[in-house]
Amino acid sequence: MCAAARREPGRLEASVLTALSRAPEPVPASWVRDAVDPALAYTTVATALSRLEAKQVVARSRAGRGYVWRALVDGAGLAAIRMHRVLDGESDRQGVLSRFVAELPPGDEKTLRERLADHCGGRQPSSCAEVASPVPSAGGER
Repeated sequence: MCAAARREPGRLEASVLTALSRAPEPVPASWVRDAVDPALAYTTVATALSRLEAKQVVARSRAGRGYVWRALVDGAGLAAIRMHRVLDGESDRQGVLSRFVAELPPGDEKTLRERLADHCGGRQPSSCAEVASPVPSAGGER
């Protein structure tokens, strides 16, 4: 396969997870392949499923001589896992989060504030962080 025709990293896994999320019940890899792209090799889909299993976002169970697969998270859950991995790989986690929040479009920032308020039991996110964090805040920096 030439470089121009290659998928973006993670695209196949996301497509596989989306297909599994829509499956009515645990399904075999061949069902996933047909739902994603029947032209894909069975082994390509089986490899993607195994990688997703290693990331603990899908689960497999024995069905006769083969396996059936089911999603444990949805596409948003997979994206959140990826975001955590990016943060875990950075030496300046607080700096990355600060830059991320500073560059959010207004609608996304509003959504993030709402989710933080939900997570903090209705308290303002800054007071939630102060209660949840064992280290005092450094003057309310954003």
